[in-house]
Amino acid sequence: MTLFRRASRREDPARRLQTRLVHQAASLLLAYPDEQMADRLGTVEALVGHIDEPARGRLARTASYLRGSSLLDAAQAYVDTFDLRRRSTMYLTYWTAGDTRNRGSEIHAFVQTYREAGAEPPVDEAPDHLPVVLEFAATVAPEAGERLLVAHRVPIDVLHRALVGDDSPYADTIAAVCATLPPVDEAQEQRARQLMHAGPPAEAIGLQPFTLTVPPRRDSHQRREGR
Repeated sequence: MTLFRRASRREDPARRLQTRLVHQAASLLLAYPDEQMADRLGTVEALVGHIDEPARGRLARTASYLRGSSLLDAAQAYVDTFDLRRRSTMYLTYWTAGDTRNRGSEIHAFVQTYREAGAEPPVDEAPDHLPVVLEFAATVAPEAGERLLVAHRVPIDVLHRALVGDDSPYADTIAAVCATLPPVDEAQEQRARQLMHAGPPAEAIGLQPFTLTVPPRRDSHQRREGR
């Protein structure tokens, strides 16, 4: 899966190769299960062979679940998990800005980061979608990508907690991503608990809410048809 059209790419030495491998594998595993799923899983399995434990085992468990699922079942479970449950959305700005007008500027910050790295944002997915950010961090600009992930460490932690609570096979992949980021501090821990309890920010009284609502409520057939 290549979401970004790169105008240029500044090569990074082998430093932090493990993190980049984890981010690339996670990006592929967290993609919507479509007709290219088998090809993506082949790539993941090749990557996992070069990843150290415990991330290797975590990523392999998600890959094993997808290998053992029919495409229809995997797609329906993905929609049920990520599209129909707001508490497990992978759109990172949903947790930092909610459905408010601030969300537009936060999404624009992702776009600016991609363009400053010489990449055009993908046209078929939102720039704050976690798999998009992970691929950017793995293949385009590791340092800039990591800054985006670290800045949204709390939403990623909230996502992980929701997936663990649902006993989702995707929880292992998010755990592998979390392990590449700095540990959650006390303030972040408190913020994550607040978000789990109260949800994302709401627009102030008297203001028109930002029009984009996330996650999209689409069934698996609509996802495959691109509607």
